[in-house]
Amino acid sequence: MYAVFKRELFSFFNSQMAYITIGIFLVACTLLLWFFPDTSILDYGYAELNGFFSLVPFLFMFLIPAITMRSFAEERREGTYVLLATRPLTDFQIILAKYFACVVLMLFALLPTLVYYYSIYQLGFPKGNIDTGAVIGSYLGLFLLGNAFTAVGIFTSSFTKNQVIAFAVAVFLCFFSFSGFDSFSKIFELQTIGALLVKLGINEHYQSISRGVLDTRDLVYFISFVCLFLGFTKLILRDRKW
Repeated sequence: MYAVFKRELFSFFNSQMAYITIGIFLVACTLLLWFFPDTSILDYGYAELNGFFSLVPFLFMFLIPAITMRSFAEERREGTYVLLATRPLTDFQIILAKYFACVVLMLFALLPTLVYYYSIYQLGFPKGNIDTGAVIGSYLGLFLLGNAFTAVGIFTSSFTKNQVIAFAVAVFLCFFSFSGFDSFSKIFELQTIGALLVKLGINEHYQSISRGVLDTRDLVYFISFVCLFLGFTKLILRDRKW
């Protein structure tokens, strides 16, 4: 399993696509946080990163599918998955190896954004006037959100040989799982159904963790979400094998 993980990770870093994708993500974050007038923290005037953490999930909807789209689609298109499947590994071990490789790459994309926290920390008046606990909770929420989107991307990459299709379907599923349930909840007038739909969406649990409140229900939700899509991936690979 470690050999597959290492091969997958090195293949990411040996390709220009990974650097281009992460570079575009970081440039977009910088422009949105510092330069665009509607989202610039300099115009906002408060030493906080709430705007940044509300924008990054939508950037993740494109970054993570771009990372995961080649996981199985490229293997099946080039015919190398047959060689991978003959190794003494179960389907789930292969899935986990590719999943963790994508998660590590997502972390590499997220780590440079800590510079934003340091900058706001220095610019605060007085110096250090920033809610560090809320920032830590928000980064934890982003990490869990990235894990959820990675599981979706791995799933969409497993049922097609076309990376573009895998990317497009993953973007749609990530957007729907994040915002779709909130939109549907507004359609129903019954409060109980609307509240249930909101709790099914990722956004509700992401916002809860971003407030600095670490609730076990939110952790269970994200873990269940990841396990669900990885389980779907395993079913697809098993059917393909048959």
